[in-house]
Amino acid sequence: MTNDASTCPLTQQQLVGEYFIEHRTKLLDIAAFLDRLDRAVALDATHDFRVIALRQALQLLCSDQPGRIERIQIALSDPTLELLAERDRQNAFGAAQTQER
Repeated sequence: MTNDASTCPLTQQQLVGEYFIEHRTKLLDIAAFLDRLDRAVALDATHDFRVIALRQALQLLCSDQPGRIERIQIALSDPTLELLAERDRQNAFGAAQTQER
């Protein structure tokens, strides 16, 4: 492992010791959300673009290839460049509503 500007100044053991519990909690939160989806009264979000994007992001997360953050950010972003004539909602959806997902 090289020691250049693109590397983390901490060792892997230091990173695990410092951040494991925080990220374990985040994973459990995601698992709980997915379990709630499975137990919902109506199973009507299977084809929801946000659920599809989240599942795609989880697959990317499991990759051993570097650059996961960029690929996940793209999967959870709306690539649309066209401006809307007027704002159609208060908040962003956190994923692109497209047919190609």
